[in-house]
Amino acid sequence: MNLFIDRAKIFVKSGDGGDGSVSFRREKYIPLGGPDGGDGGNGGDVVLIADVNMTTLLDFTYKRKYVAERGGNGAGSKCYGKAGEDLLIKVPMGTVIKDVDSGKIMADLSHPGDRFVVAKGGKGGKGNVKFTTSTRQAPNFAEPGMPGEERNIALELKVLADVGLIGFPNVGKSTILSMSSNARPKIANYHFTTLSPNLGVVAMSGIEPFVMADIPGIIEGASEGIGLGLDFLRHIERTRLLIHVVDISGIEGRDPFEDFLKINEELKKYSVKLWDRPQIIVANKSDILQDNTVFLEFKKKVEELGYKSVFKISAATNSGVAEVMKEAARILSTIPLTDLEIDEKDKYVEEEKKFTYTIRKEENVYIVEGSFVDRLLDSVNVNDPDGLRYFHTVLKNKGVLDELIQMGIKDGDTVRLNNFEFDFVL
Repeated sequence: MNLFIDRAKIFVKSGDGGDGSVSFRREKYIPLGGPDGGDGGNGGDVVLIADVNMTTLLDFTYKRKYVAERGGNGAGSKCYGKAGEDLLIKVPMGTVIKDVDSGKIMADLSHPGDRFVVAKGGKGGKGNVKFTTSTRQAPNFAEPGMPGEERNIALELKVLADVGLIGFPNVGKSTILSMSSNARPKIANYHFTTLSPNLGVVAMSGIEPFVMADIPGIIEGASEGIGLGLDFLRHIERTRLLIHVVDISGIEGRDPFEDFLKINEELKKYSVKLWDRPQIIVANKSDILQDNTVFLEFKKKVEELGYKSVFKISAATNSGVAEVMKEAARILSTIPLTDLEIDEKDKYVEEEKKFTYTIRKEENVYIVEGSFVDRLLDSVNVNDPDGLRYFHTVLKNKGVLDELIQMGIKDGDTVRLNNFEFDFVL
């Protein structure tokens, strides 16, 4: 069973804010104490953190829903509600976070400890003590907590490696990786032995260690989704250097130069930036090469295309592998580390959250609907005189009353907000 999972979709919801409290002091010898309702606590955030100890997104195939803690409600004596705990979710380094609805990239967590707040907790509501004014001494209402954010996000893992081994299936990439690093990939003489990227650290005397990934065999048409190629081409997007392996022996009846051109064409179709990445060309299986002129001709053709680092090796006998790794380390020392480039058009832009409303007319009834209405009615007691005055003040400040007038409302016409109705008075 292949347990390398590199894509997942999950639902996240931050904690709702706690409700503000409606409370009045009740002290001995003070029969009519003032308001003392405290604010609700803020809801917890949902935070994604890059963890060096994680290598796949396997955990997210078993659990797909993540909800942060709600903020505590306010209480009397001006007691504030407890803030909800943040929900911390660990993901592998190299995880790209996308908003499912828009398809836009929210964040790229590529360094140890990188954090991103994917859903911010709702703000706690104000207690009634906050609504006290010179003319409103005993407000009998408070704010409900703001709802938490919720969204579906896609997690996409792109392998973090300095060097990517590319080439057709069965050219010897896994053998090269096993001979030059601490990786122990599955090796067999049939196509698509490697079904997931294998990573290994190349650490040789005299060179700076680097991470190398054996990418599953790319075939012609990979950029259009043929074979395994499309699923894994993106894993080499982060590499700074490519080692392009060909089978110089021709034992399978393939032309190494034609293979070289085809792989590069697939890279170009997928990403010009990827195609333009530096390459070391490795002619493998030289131990079973019958005529060395085949290699010399191949080398000449490749060098004519501008590629200067061309090596003849035998991974099976470990001949020439060390020289290739030293050249890789040398080239890497000239290429600075860069983060994944995200085009502006692909970046997720957080929309400003607004409580909105719409007004429609049915005969002489004006119906006001929307999230603004829900929140307003949750926050006030319309049966309380002070609450009702506050209710009208909010309608005026929000522009609802002016819009009703523009729509032609007359004295005595009915205004309905959910289940609450009142007669309009100019």
